Amino acid sequence: MAKTVTSVGPYQQIVFDKDGDGPAGQARALAALARQGCTDLVVFTHGWNNTPSSATGLFDRFLAPFPRVAGKAARLGYAGVVWPSMMFSDEPVPDYAAVARVVPERAAVVARLAELAGAEPADEAAFTEFAGLLRELAGVADGPDPASGPGTGGIGSGVEVPGFLVGDPRTVYAMFADAHDAAAGAGAASGPGAAELFGGDPVKRLWRGAKEALRQATYYTMKRRAGVVGEHGLGPLLGELARLAPGLRVHLTGHSFGGRLVAHALRGLPEGVRTVKSVTLLQGAFSHYAFTDRVPYGKARPGSLPGLQARIDGPLVACHSAHDTALGTFYPLASRVARDDDSLLGDDRRWWAVGHDGVQAVPGTAAVPLAAALRDGLPASGCVNVDAAAVVSEHSDICHEELARVVARAGRFA
Repeated sequence: MAKTVTSVGPYQQIVFDKDGDGPAGQARALAALARQGCTDLVVFTHGWNNTPSSATGLFDRFLAPFPRVAGKAARLGYAGVVWPSMMFSDEPVPDYAAVARVVPERAAVVARLAELAGAEPADEAAFTEFAGLLRELAGVADGPDPASGPGTGGIGSGVEVPGFLVGDPRTVYAMFADAHDAAAGAGAASGPGAAELFGGDPVKRLWRGAKEALRQATYYTMKRRAGVVGEHGLGPLLGELARLAPGLRVHLTGHSFGGRLVAHALRGLPEGVRTVKSVTLLQGAFSHYAFTDRVPYGKARPGSLPGLQARIDGPLVACHSAHDTALGTFYPLASRVARDDDSLLGDDRRWWAVGHDGVQAVPGTAAVPLAAALRDGLPASGCVNVDAAAVVSEHSDICHEELARVVARAGRFA
């Protein structure tokens, strides 16, 4: 049984499945908060790899400071969005059973991946088969579908097919092994020295990289799912809530892929709805070019959510931290698309996440240090980048009163 949020109230839990469907009556339950006297609704959602119980525990910790930071004129209600984001229950070791539970329709694929990863065969055919199974697990073809439109890679929700799913398996797995070593502080580079970390066996080293590729394939699957749940679940729900309680001011906040979920909710928000008064992204795990009308490289094309910040009757605030190695190392590695997979590693800002350096290529975006945001407040509209490195030490380090105060400043209920 999931935990219950006890740190704040009144509170409602919102639940969606992988397609954005949820039980009937959720909008009515939220509208009831307005009838209880709530003026503002803080909606918070978790990122990937959370069980419902761990997600509710995160809600409890993150929301706890809000009664202290809210001004006397606002009466807050709270909602936590729970969505199926679980792939690995144990981060250091691939948990194949957890993957199979989340994608039961691909249980046979997961079983074969586990078999190959356990046996670590040296033949080329095994690496080729493993790569094909990863594509099947992620639900992608052998490359982007030009007919699907820019930025979609044939699978929708603004997610392009990354190079690691369609590149040469040995090359990709060696690069993932390098990245894993670098992230772990080993300082390994491709070559004989790196291979020594794996007992001098280059085959074992490649399979170490293959297992990291599996983790990234599940990460990619959850990235796509977050967009679907936001656009087809949360966005329409907020539209219905606006019809039932037009005076309730809504403030969306999401961590990691939860940031992607609330951002894509703007796409699913019915035209003309102006009840969303702020959106705060905490270490958002999606492209820093998502909101631009023109990505500043390659062929002219927009980001995945061009101009949708205009649907907010208030600011879109992106909290970012240079200490977030998950977004600084593995997110760029897994996000590079097929046409650029010749150089998967390296300092290439094209593939950085919004939680790494904030919203990019949107004219008029403000940059505000955390201390200044807390002292002086935030712009009343537009995109705002807040450098939160002073309190955010790693990707999941978000339960701080300072970040709750940022949300309050963004929503103008501080």
